[in-house]
Amino acid sequence: MEKTKVLFVSQEIMPYLPESEMSKVGRHLPQGIQEKGKEIRTFMPRYGCINERRNQLHEVIRLSGMNLIIDDTDHPLIIKVASIQAARMQVYFIDNEDYFHRKKVLLDDEGQAFADNDERAIFFARGVLETVKKLRWAPDVVHCQGWFTGLLPLYLKKAFNEDPLFTDTKVVFSMYDDEFSTTFSKDFAEKSLIEGVEADDVKVLENADYLAINKLAIDWSDAVIMGSPSINGDLLAYAKDSGKTFMDYKNGDEYVQAYSDLYDSLVSE
Repeated sequence: MEKTKVLFVSQEIMPYLPESEMSKVGRHLPQGIQEKGKEIRTFMPRYGCINERRNQLHEVIRLSGMNLIIDDTDHPLIIKVASIQAARMQVYFIDNEDYFHRKKVLLDDEGQAFADNDERAIFFARGVLETVKKLRWAPDVVHCQGWFTGLLPLYLKKAFNEDPLFTDTKVVFSMYDDEFSTTFSKDFAEKSLIEGVEADDVKVLENADYLAINKLAIDWSDAVIMGSPSINGDLLAYAKDSGKTFMDYKNGDEYVQAYSDLYDSLVSE
């Protein structure tokens, strides 16, 4: 029997970013799932604060070189990779000079979200899926963690769903307590449209804020996980009312097994 393949798409992963609830899960969950006999791939953005020399990132030439058009502008897609030796796992990084070379992650020095975070999220989601296509690797489950991954469930279900690699792929989305107060650009919904995605699919982005992008991810996922012990009340209610498989918060001792069981149940449906 073939191993179950799980693609992890994470907003934060240690040791590339400081320790947080999300970055710890981003680091330890893939290792735990791999140790349970599943095959994994892991992706995150190559934020400008990540030290490439210290973390031994290097470009994967055979995967780089594609251009992604966002808001009528070409943006080169660069793929880099590094290894976490203790975990015997590789991490792929989505990079682009316009979007990921600033020294902050998603918020500026004043704690405000960057004005182009909408385009950065679009580029990241599309970049991950295009790279997985180049790898010719068919994931059974894609686990998206954090709001920055929020467009990926939509793109997978609407724009990439006819690709044989993704025909039967299930999507899991983990919500975290990483709320911000600023709004995305008013044309976020329009910029997010790609072939296969229609205006009605992104209607929730017309009021483009933290809740909207999380709700979009929930709408197009097969299962939703409460990744933090406390979550915005409106978002939590939306997830529970969505009709999707829902998992309450699991602590550090139990989440690997719980998530592994969830993947198994989704794949067997």
